[in-house]
Amino acid sequence: MRLSFVPPQSARMSLLPLLLLSLAFGAARAESVPQAIVGNISIPLSEEQIRAAGIETGVVESERSTGELVVPGVVVAPPTQIRVVAAPAAGLIETLLVGPDEEVKEGAPLAQLKSSELVESQRAFLHAISDADLAREKLRRDEQLFNEHIIAERRLLVTRAETVQAESALEERRQLLALAGMTNEEIEALRRSRKLASALMVRAPVGGIILQRHGTAGERVPASSPLVTIARLDPIWVNLQIPVGREAPLQIGQSVALPAVGAHGRLIRVGRTVDAATQSIAAVAEFQATKNLLRPGQAVQAILAVGGTGEPQWRVNADSIVTHRDQHFVFARDASGFRAVPIVIVAETPQYASIRGALKSGDRIATHGILTLLAELAAKDK
Repeated sequence: MRLSFVPPQSARMSLLPLLLLSLAFGAARAESVPQAIVGNISIPLSEEQIRAAGIETGVVESERSTGELVVPGVVVAPPTQIRVVAAPAAGLIETLLVGPDEEVKEGAPLAQLKSSELVESQRAFLHAISDADLAREKLRRDEQLFNEHIIAERRLLVTRAETVQAESALEERRQLLALAGMTNEEIEALRRSRKLASALMVRAPVGGIILQRHGTAGERVPASSPLVTIARLDPIWVNLQIPVGREAPLQIGQSVALPAVGAHGRLIRVGRTVDAATQSIAAVAEFQATKNLLRPGQAVQAILAVGGTGEPQWRVNADSIVTHRDQHFVFARDASGFRAVPIVIVAETPQYASIRGALKSGDRIATHGILTLLAELAAKDK
């Protein structure tokens, strides 16, 4: 037998007002969600009203279905071309030999340090040389004794193993000196002279421009503490801010122009995330550094060509476009006054915009006094 629960009549009656309230609340929420406007909206105005509102019109211009997208950008050094030069050993900075914006070549001296760690590494290297020489001499003697059948083969094998270990320890100490910043020539000079030196010259691993100095003379720094930042600025990048919704026509490899400096480059990356503060998408354009016209940190305006789809496209004054309920409109003149025409912006500059919408050649759209028409559109859409 199947069991079921039937609430008493009083409980059923008490639930009825809650159910009605829930349905009313849901209907109110559904009505409060703004719906997209489809089609033109007529805004009747007489000639006297148009003149009183100061509304002026202009003829739309047909154009090819291509346009320009003007976006801001900032010049930066490519991350793969930035090198941070750090102190190879703990010590005292005696002097920094370069300044910001100075150009350096590979191997150029950057800073001089005094390091007790360097002295200890040199001492250990010389000790390893002595141990390796002694092991080689012992091996030579044991090989001679073995050939004369004076010692057992086991002793010769042990001596050979000790020699290999001594050679490995010597190579380890050599590598540590190289990591501490000593060149091969300096290491060989130390081997010959056996004179310890506390001064360490830090040299540029690559050629480029000094972007920043991190240390100061007289400062004591630990190992791996940054001293200077070097960047190679050819090629150079420009980080672009693309408005959301305008990135779709962009293609990797397309041309990017910087009219202020007369530079032309190519688009190499379009981001997939949106910056919450600016509501823009990051893109990167690459340029060849010519005549030092582009410098890291410089603000520029970039122009990108936006391709079309073959649909009719119109060029209008940028001030003729209004936004209502997250849709763009222009106001086209007709016999009854005006009609609000929904449009899609293809490209935009501070002065002009390329749009697509239900317009035709010869149509006149409002260019001044648009505030009155926008108020009428809002009133019609209530």
